[in-house]
Amino acid sequence: MKGTVGTVATNGSAGTGAPVPAAVVAVASWLLAVAAVVVFVAARPALDSDQLFFLVDVVGAAVYGTVAGVILARQVHAVPILLAVASIGVGVAAVSYSWTQLALVRPELPVGFLGPLQNTTWIPGTLALFLVVPWLVRDRPADPVIRAGIGLGILTIAWFFWARTFTDIADIRFVGPVVAVGFLTAGHVEWRRRHAPDGERSGTGWLALGSALMTASYIPLAVPDVPWMLTPLLHLATQAFYPVAILAVVLRQRLWGIDLAVGRAALAGSLTAVLVTCYLAVTVAVSLVLPNESVFAQAVAATAVALAVQPVRTWLGRKVHRLVYGDGVDPARAVRILGRHFAGADSPDLLLGELAAGIGTALRLESVEVRRGGDVIARWGTATGPVEEVPVGSGDATLAVTAPPGESLGTRSRRALIELATVVDAGLVVLRSAEDLEGARRRLTEVRLEERRTIRRELHDGLGPSLAGVRLGLQGARNLVTTDPDAAAGLVDELLRELDRQVDGVRELSRSLLPPVLDELGLTAALDELVITHARAGFRVDLQSDLPAGMSGPIAWAAYGIASEAIINARRHSGTDECTVRVAAEGDVLVLDIVDDGRGLATDARVGVGTQSMRERAREVGGTVGIEPGDLRGVVVRARLPWSES
Repeated sequence: MKGTVGTVATNGSAGTGAPVPAAVVAVASWLLAVAAVVVFVAARPALDSDQLFFLVDVVGAAVYGTVAGVILARQVHAVPILLAVASIGVGVAAVSYSWTQLALVRPELPVGFLGPLQNTTWIPGTLALFLVVPWLVRDRPADPVIRAGIGLGILTIAWFFWARTFTDIADIRFVGPVVAVGFLTAGHVEWRRRHAPDGERSGTGWLALGSALMTASYIPLAVPDVPWMLTPLLHLATQAFYPVAILAVVLRQRLWGIDLAVGRAALAGSLTAVLVTCYLAVTVAVSLVLPNESVFAQAVAATAVALAVQPVRTWLGRKVHRLVYGDGVDPARAVRILGRHFAGADSPDLLLGELAAGIGTALRLESVEVRRGGDVIARWGTATGPVEEVPVGSGDATLAVTAPPGESLGTRSRRALIELATVVDAGLVVLRSAEDLEGARRRLTEVRLEERRTIRRELHDGLGPSLAGVRLGLQGARNLVTTDPDAAAGLVDELLRELDRQVDGVRELSRSLLPPVLDELGLTAALDELVITHARAGFRVDLQSDLPAGMSGPIAWAAYGIASEAIINARRHSGTDECTVRVAAEGDVLVLDIVDDGRGLATDARVGVGTQSMRERAREVGGTVGIEPGDLRGVVVRARLPWSES
């Protein structure tokens, strides 16, 4: 357990612990464990069954003393106090045993009251670990059921102490109540895991399993003809596991205001140590149970058992790492999980949320947020602990994650997070592309709607009234035909000229959209026709074209639309009667310049429909349009469109 403590986040519970008593408990427990070992080595006793119990006591003193100190330093509570009682009790029992062994080889040493302590001091604290502590590991006041469970546990401890110390009971009556109440306690913790609110379930599965294992380790005491080493080996295995189970609940639920983060590497190491201890215990137990007639046969049999158990230990080791680190420990599984979430997104908007959920599931995190430019664009889970950020790609996007309560991300989890962030970067590219496409579609729709409004306005405010005027003029000419034929003829001539102007206007409007010649003969021919059309209206366009013959397609359509709109603007607003259009293909860029020498840009000029239309046409094909003053006067419209001859 040493070395498992990570960073500590201070909170409102600061100052409610007892650091000095915590240090005294931890130091005293370790001193007792070390002293017991030193005295035992000095005694050099012959090996027997009691020495396995001695090893259990030494391990218990060190482990429970450390856990008690960690919790007691942050919160004074009955649980760390009982852990302290257990650690001191088993430490005293270990010292008592080693001292009596030393006294056997050095009779001059006094034993006195110290001798019997090896059989009594461990009982209250050790039994309280799984008969009382599980009822107390909670953050709410005790209800009648909890109080009854605590009382039953205390009575059971008293019975066991009395039966072991003052009676000769050695059958099921001796340990039966302990086993029954122990399993009842473990069952209650399992019930809490299944039915308690979500915030009170975290880690309780560990506690239920640890309580059940501690209880099961006492069953051999009531079963006759059980190998002598089975009980201490079971105790040794459970002593390595149970403190982790208690810490799992306390840290996961942040009970009593304790906000302590345990490194994932340390947690994985602790659990692996538990597996190794159990593995060694099984191997040693089998080797000791085998007959002693043939040392060779015993060694062969023990080796066979070790090899048989090894695959199970390896399998459990993988389960431990997956439990601690999540499926991120296996890149193939992590990719499959992210792939399922990637494919399960119904839309680009949901894609990042699915990827965040996949990363949170794969790496067993508490929460995952995808941030871009300081804004949260996808979230999975709820963050309650310190946030760690990992950059995504080369932009301003990051992954902000939190580990489950009681844990801190280690190097392995961070490395997996960095690798999986590349998938999120791909999701961001998809999202940005979808956003760009949606934006382009929206802008295109707006421009198309504005163009339709323009056409409607031209028809409603221009062509419509003109045709109505022509109709009235024709009616007047009809009335004058018989009375004043010359006046009627002059009126008809004027109406014909008005019709010619409207026809030219309609042609100009239609050609500003997409003329048929553009598809049939290409951009140069369409621009030539545009020059002729404006020449009829008295506006001269000097076309300077250096393009391949028959050039058409989206780039040609965009260039034609920009040129048409720019010429119309020059004709209407420049105050001059001519402009120059230069168009050429330079490498992979189509260069288009429309230049006039008119009055130039007005200081209060606003971006109108025509300018928006030009920019949108260029943006649709990945190009740009700029409008700037000319060298001396006038306006220059510069368009640069990507183009490839192929």
